[in-house]
Amino acid sequence: MRDQRLKKLAHLLVDYSIEAGEGEQVVVSGGATAEPLIKEVYARLLDVGAAPIPQVALPGVQELFFEHAKEHHYKKTPAVVRSLYEGADAFISIMAPQNTRALAAVDPQKQQALSKRDKALQEVVLGKDRWALTLFPTNALAQESEMSLVDYEEFVFEAMALNEDNPVRYWRMKAEEQGRLIEQLEQVNEVHIVGTATDLTLSVKGRTFLNGDGSHNMPCGEVFTGPVEDSASGEVFFGIPVAVAGREVSGVRLEFEEGRVVDSSAEKGEEYLNAMLDADEGARYLGELGIGTNYGIPRATKNILFDEKLGGTVHLAVGRSYERTGGKNESSVHWDLILDLREGGELYADGQLLQKDGMFLDYNFG
Repeated sequence: MRDQRLKKLAHLLVDYSIEAGEGEQVVVSGGATAEPLIKEVYARLLDVGAAPIPQVALPGVQELFFEHAKEHHYKKTPAVVRSLYEGADAFISIMAPQNTRALAAVDPQKQQALSKRDKALQEVVLGKDRWALTLFPTNALAQESEMSLVDYEEFVFEAMALNEDNPVRYWRMKAEEQGRLIEQLEQVNEVHIVGTATDLTLSVKGRTFLNGDGSHNMPCGEVFTGPVEDSASGEVFFGIPVAVAGREVSGVRLEFEEGRVVDSSAEKGEEYLNAMLDADEGARYLGELGIGTNYGIPRATKNILFDEKLGGTVHLAVGRSYERTGGKNESSVHWDLILDLREGGELYADGQLLQKDGMFLDYNFG
């Protein structure tokens, strides 16, 4: 795919998201299908004087790992990989799957074991706080979204504001808009979510809301925090399906008591859901409450990177909290599940209606 908007995206990631500078070492990872974008990012990093370190994954390598890896391969991250992450100044990761169901037959316990092994790498990246995750449109993602590749490319570019003359200016203005919402939310003690098969309350008292303004995810458009760990009470139904770890998970229902998931079910992918919740003690507690504000995303596509930003949705992540929010929950899991409030949903802050049918009463993020 040759498109000038890829150049815009590279500038956005390098100059805005990670603010790369002269002499800095930046790991650029992605699937081989993302070659056009990887090259644009590589060139832009050189232009600003940084040292790009490309890490390109070949198709089928993940499948080979799970097929051939021995027990000790799940125990410890290779030292050379850890050294690379510790030595880097920033990270740009590009999702570009050729087959979104490639790992469908892999035991979720093995997938979780690998995640536990590499938890320390995640902490290194999060600790440096200079990372960006994005997506390159592929046929596999277009098919998952039930679109042609051309239509999917337009969908992706619009969500990232790459049709704007100046995407950087757009995301800076977005940050200001969301900042005003954050000022209100940080005065709130309790959030109440009401929707289809959903009546859930949780506390955000004393917690910090972060501004999802494109610094880490592209596209972005969310505000989020870490709920008080023992506060979630009630039940919630996540009607937006997600393609994760090679399979589809949909129709997830969770019941909370004193912050902990005490009952769970899924219409599809229940084995994977239970494997995630049983990964460790922290996986049954919430690590994130997020509110989507990107109304440039017209509909869900089973992709968490996009769907959790969709204006009119709320997402809750089971597992690890982000330390900067004040969250204390620890887990090898951080999995976002998405609740659509656009048809009959309501979101309350300390008893005051903040959002109805997916639209904010006092804010315009259109």
